Amino acid sequence: MNTKELTIGFVGNPNCGKTTLFNAYTGANLKVANWPGVTVEKKEGAMRLHNEAYRLVDLPGTYSLTSYTMEETVTRQYILSDDVDVIVDVADASALERNLYLTLQLIELGKPVVLALNMMDIVQERGMEIDLHRLPEMLGIPCVPVSARRKTGLEILIHTVAHHQDKAQGEKIIHHHDTENSSHKDAQEHHKHYAMVYTDEIEDKIDEISERLKQEYSGMDNVRWHAIKILENDQELKKQYPLDFSDLLDRDYEKEIIDQKFGFIEEIIAECVANREKKAESTDHTDRILTHPILGLPVFLLIMAGVFFLTFTVGDWLKGYFEVALEWMTEAVIAGLLAAGTSDMLISLITDGIIAGVGGILTFLPNIFILFLALAFLEDSGYMARVAYVMDGIMGRIGLSGRAFLPMLLGFGCTVPAVMASRVLENRRDRMKTILITPFMSCSARLPIYVLFSELFFGDMAMVAAFSMYVLGLVTAIAAAYVLKLTDKSGDGNMLLIELPEYKTPNAHTIRVYVWEKVKDYLSKAGTTIFVASLVMWLVMNLGVHGFTTDMEQSFGAMIGKVLVPVFAPVGLGYWQIILALISGIAAKEVVVSSCSVLFGIGNVTTEAGMGNLSALLESMGFGALNAYALMVFCLLYVPCMAAVATIRRETGSWKWTAAMAVFQLLTAWTMSFLVFQLGSAVF
Repeated sequence: MNTKELTIGFVGNPNCGKTTLFNAYTGANLKVANWPGVTVEKKEGAMRLHNEAYRLVDLPGTYSLTSYTMEETVTRQYILSDDVDVIVDVADASALERNLYLTLQLIELGKPVVLALNMMDIVQERGMEIDLHRLPEMLGIPCVPVSARRKTGLEILIHTVAHHQDKAQGEKIIHHHDTENSSHKDAQEHHKHYAMVYTDEIEDKIDEISERLKQEYSGMDNVRWHAIKILENDQELKKQYPLDFSDLLDRDYEKEIIDQKFGFIEEIIAECVANREKKAESTDHTDRILTHPILGLPVFLLIMAGVFFLTFTVGDWLKGYFEVALEWMTEAVIAGLLAAGTSDMLISLITDGIIAGVGGILTFLPNIFILFLALAFLEDSGYMARVAYVMDGIMGRIGLSGRAFLPMLLGFGCTVPAVMASRVLENRRDRMKTILITPFMSCSARLPIYVLFSELFFGDMAMVAAFSMYVLGLVTAIAAAYVLKLTDKSGDGNMLLIELPEYKTPNAHTIRVYVWEKVKDYLSKAGTTIFVASLVMWLVMNLGVHGFTTDMEQSFGAMIGKVLVPVFAPVGLGYWQIILALISGIAAKEVVVSSCSVLFGIGNVTTEAGMGNLSALLESMGFGALNAYALMVFCLLYVPCMAAVATIRRETGSWKWTAAMAVFQLLTAWTMSFLVFQLGSAVF
């Protein structure tokens, strides 16, 4: 039995199915963290097979080993390190021509590489055939057909990895190139040992650079790869190895090297892939509608409207059962506490503070579950990449790269990973602008607020009122970016370069892992942040200058809220209870709902009886539908939760910039709510 844990690095282009394959191996046995020193997420998993231990690392997607974005830099540094034993290059077998460019670069590293030909089920569906005997001969590495979606070929792939771990070159390379006419002294040897062989001129320069590197850095590994990258004028390596190659770098060789690689790839495809002219007609036909320059955006909005229809209809039906369970639990706890002779103060703390606060949030779990399930389906089917493509034109007009819409899309789920996803942008100016506007996208934490107040005041139009928040958030983000463009004279954003993957049936396991992670985060937040916030809110509302009080008007909370009433009155939110709920929402947006339960003294506020009591109480205060809509707008646009603020600080590296962002969003929220309330009051 081998006691050494084998570390496998999963590398591949975006949308090649790499993460699906990683999840198929690791299941729930994974941990997510950041790479040391940088805010790039890494996933690690562990597995055992035939008494062998394996450590799997899912690396950020990349198209090449040339570092442009932070993700590409991290991927390159990791596979160059001694931490990885074997590289598994995950390639989309249905688009092999595009994926092989990264493969050739990985092979040149001189490390053990295994090519995982993923999505072989799609290859078969499209009538294509891949010669699995000739392909390893031309590449010199094992090539294993797998389907992460159907979980086929997985054990063979790991067995191949384990067998290949000590072999930098696994298979005998057999090319059919004519080397007799070559003037290069080692032409035949090169074709025997290297998958990618360049023209004589370039090979001579690679040899010369390699010799100089060996003389100066005798312990260097992967000398050929380093020589090739230096010939490509790789700035990072030139700084790391500051030798004078000016006599060899007489022009830019990068384009020639790239062209020759793609020339070799064309040879591979011609010899190894049959029937590749058969296109995915259904994908092309669907894309004529979904990526249409005019119809694309309305279709996206209709799809999102459908998502929220399911979120409300199915989610509310399930929520009813949660509400019944919560009501039963509250009554049981009260009865138990009374029987034990517990003081009124402790009973109030437990029932009105903790159960009403945390329990009220948990009743929205079905709505959250439906939302994340729908988003997971859209993501895994390949549709979300189309949305970024459709939005490219709009993003370009507001001075941002089309790629900036990808983090904004993630904002529909959670602001924290959305802000972190801005790392895909090469330009720091684009990153900062994207981070500024991304919190305007309505995250799932705001959904309980929309559900509660739209159902309280808008009846059959509740879904429309809630959905309008998502549209308004998108419009506000775009408008804010346009205003920033008018003040920024440094130029427009970069062109979007994005792959549109094949449409496919979403993978059940991938969706299960995605949804469970999101639900787990929601439950974790309910058990920590929301619990603490509910407890603090109860204390603020039940303690005053004279100690414990049952009259909230005499509490510290009322004193704080009343000071701010004049500021919020013009936007229709001049009620100290609402103001305190908004302040508490900075901890976590869901806390606004639990705080309302505590502030208005209504247990189980999400039940039919609780909502009826809250509605009657609010209406008696003069708080109507227009006020509720202004509140929803304010919750949509004001300062994100503390976790998001901390992430923004970490990504930007500046508290000053983060504070300016918070002020900007507060002013935007106040202005938009003011317009909604004042214009609504004038019209209605």
